[in-house]
Amino acid sequence: MNKKIMKNVLSFAILSVGGILLFSLSAQAAKLDIGFTEINDTIQLGSRDPRIITASIINTAMMFLGIIAVVIVLLGGFKWMTAAGNEEKVEEAKKLMGAGVIGLVIVLASWGIASFILNQLVNATGN
Repeated sequence: MNKKIMKNVLSFAILSVGGILLFSLSAQAAKLDIGFTEINDTIQLGSRDPRIITASIINTAMMFLGIIAVVIVLLGGFKWMTAAGNEEKVEEAKKLMGAGVIGLVIVLASWGIASFILNQLVNATGN
């Protein structure tokens, strides 16, 4: 029990010191009066709308997951074709194809929901 208390106290002390250092650094940065454009020029931030970036990330992720689901269906079809009449392999292939189709339906449904939400956010903000 004593070790646990010491561990918690040490963790709290480290987090406190880190917080104080972070606060003091942010206060010093505020004193320097660095403008946003200077920071942007220094670290080369993009100027794209965050909603467009989010939509691109979601579309890329959904495309990747859709490709995986299609590959699973194709793998199930390949197993079925190479089963050579073995009922156990055919059943395994059917399960694999069913899982791939269910995965594809889930991916398409989640893409539709995400697309709807993003469109509503764009319409609600007036752009």
